[in-house]
Amino acid sequence: MISFKNKFFSKAGRVCCGVATAMVVGMGLSSCEDFFEQESDHVLFADQEHLNNAVDTIYSVVGIMDKLQLLADRTILLGELRGDLVELTDYAPANVRQIYNFSIDDDNIYNQPRDYYAVINNCNYFIEHADTALKNNRDEYIFMREYAAVKAYRAWTYLQLALNYGQVRYVTKPILTKQDADAESSYELIGIAPLCDRLIADLTPLVPTYQRDYPGLGTISGVDTRLSYFPLWIMLGELNLWAGHYREAALCYYNYLNTRNGEANSYPTGTDAATWGHRQPTTWRYQYVGSLSFGNAYSTRGELITEIPISAEYDSVANAHYNQLRVLFNSRDDNDYHVSIVPSQSLKDLSEQQWYCMVTTEGDTIYAPRTLEDNQTGDLRLLDWWRTTDNFRGKNNEQVTYQQIYKFMYRHVNIWRRQMVYLHMAEALNRAGYPRMAFKVLEEGISNQSIASGVLPYYTSVSDSAYIKQFDFQNQYYVLEGSATYTATQQGIHSRGSGDSRANQYYKFPEFTTADSLELQIDSIERMIVNEGALEFAFEGQRFYDLMRIALRRGDPSFLANRVAQRNGVLDASLQSKLMNTNAWYLNWNKKLGLGE
Repeated sequence: MISFKNKFFSKAGRVCCGVATAMVVGMGLSSCEDFFEQESDHVLFADQEHLNNAVDTIYSVVGIMDKLQLLADRTILLGELRGDLVELTDYAPANVRQIYNFSIDDDNIYNQPRDYYAVINNCNYFIEHADTALKNNRDEYIFMREYAAVKAYRAWTYLQLALNYGQVRYVTKPILTKQDADAESSYELIGIAPLCDRLIADLTPLVPTYQRDYPGLGTISGVDTRLSYFPLWIMLGELNLWAGHYREAALCYYNYLNTRNGEANSYPTGTDAATWGHRQPTTWRYQYVGSLSFGNAYSTRGELITEIPISAEYDSVANAHYNQLRVLFNSRDDNDYHVSIVPSQSLKDLSEQQWYCMVTTEGDTIYAPRTLEDNQTGDLRLLDWWRTTDNFRGKNNEQVTYQQIYKFMYRHVNIWRRQMVYLHMAEALNRAGYPRMAFKVLEEGISNQSIASGVLPYYTSVSDSAYIKQFDFQNQYYVLEGSATYTATQQGIHSRGSGDSRANQYYKFPEFTTADSLELQIDSIERMIVNEGALEFAFEGQRFYDLMRIALRRGDPSFLANRVAQRNGVLDASLQSKLMNTNAWYLNWNKKLGLGE
């Protein structure tokens, strides 16, 4: 086991400040202390010309992983608190409340660009100094796995920085001296789309050779390090999705799914679902819930793809960078059983609006009643991941509502998982002009069988047919429910919480007869994808970015503003008006970074 602790070999005499200083000093601040503390560790192995041995290389990669810990909880909070799926209680701390109210000041602990640039600068140092030409006696490049992993770390960190601040100072060389930091003219200021294009060009040469060839570092803080990387195909999918290259994005996600497990050549959705407990319900009183937990273990068919492992010291309230997610979301002794973040009325309403569909043992299609209590009406995923007890007695015999959100039972922070890859592939396919193929991901599951019967007949041009046929989801691996030959491995994402979506008359592909039917189909399927993202990924920090990406794509700020302003069930006209200005979607730091309001 490798520990995060004591893996830093910085030489303070050679290091001035992290790369963020270049951004800030170059724009008028007078000293490194304005942005970084002088004695902090900023660059690993800064006194070496090359990283050409296994020990130094491994410690450098682990050091970058350590710095990612500072970004973990804010990735979730910045992505969730500004969306429409959560509300705050009276116990929420001021820093959290500022995020929720879109009023984040310069002193907010989650508004610290230097933490992103500390990761970027160390990545830049590694990329410049790693000896990638070194080979072993089998003529294999020794450090290319680490090199590819670090480039993906840098790309992910840059994307997060851009999504939160709207623009970045793009630097690819390590900043090691004040002279470097003062060279402001060399640090280009770019927005989200051009940044994505730059990063796509940087990562593309590394695939397919290194798309699944990761450094083997054992475990870190109890986490298999195979979960500690950002797979290149997914990273390219995300960048292409944000850049608006939808055909390319969809293929990147597909390439990940069909190469993740090597020769097994498949990574189906699985058939886990929150369901009613029997096939012929009469009382509607019990469910099989608790079945959607994805834990923090690696397996070839596991749900989890990437997480940031949090060391024990970052899980202690004594640490200045304490990861607070479990305390904010769950009733614990640490918070006197008072949570800060609860599901919004908007999320509850969306969940209840779904129709849970079941095909009985006699072959009849039935639906759960619309009048069930305790969040049992409609989709069951909210019930699966969120539990409350109203008669709980806390400290001093105080009666409190005890809350558990099972997505935050571990200290480690999940970033990417399998259903996200499928849903983002559906989003890209829809915008590429193939809404019927996107709908298959939601309703039935995608396989060569479902493509042949439900997709190809509607796209008959040579170019469309050629594009679709690149997606080879072999039937023996991507097995749909009802197969007479194989056990099912694949289902529509909507079926994870709403029963058998194939039989559901309320969950159908929209039909139009007008001349602009394709445009209307794309619009309708995109709205279904937005809803599915809320049902599947609530609390995981994706919601605000999903709304932002689609609103920007549509050129319609109201797509985001209206949803966020109505998150508690009542329209907040002031917040709605504020969010109609897209600049308000981004953080600002010290009038030096951000788009302003």
